[in-house]
Amino acid sequence: MIDAETDPIEQIEQAGKTLAQVKKQISRRIVGQAEVVDQALTAILSGGHALVVGVPFHPDGAAHDNTRRARRFARQLHGRFGLPVHEVDERYTTTEAAAAGARDLDAASAAIILEQFLGTLP
Repeated sequence: MIDAETDPIEQIEQAGKTLAQVKKQISRRIVGQAEVVDQALTAILSGGHALVVGVPFHPDGAAHDNTRRARRFARQLHGRFGLPVHEVDERYTTTEAAAAGARDLDAASAAIILEQFLGTLP
């Protein structure tokens, strides 16, 4: 007989339950952004070495409520997972994604934000 400690199916089921609990907790902070939650968890669980968070600003560069929320989220990610979190100005990324004909504006904007971050690396 295989016990729960060594049964891979049981371990997978338990991991799924744990993941659902973590998603639920994160979704309390990131309301209505299930895809963002999934992407953040994917980055963390895949063993990433850092996280990149898009931070919105007004066109003139001034901060607003969502700026503060994004920065708070970045701090929470850093505190929770101990990974470096890099903030990237996400102004105009949705406009750029739409102009490029993206079907999924959120995913395309995230790709642009990541490209911007990678472009700053030596």
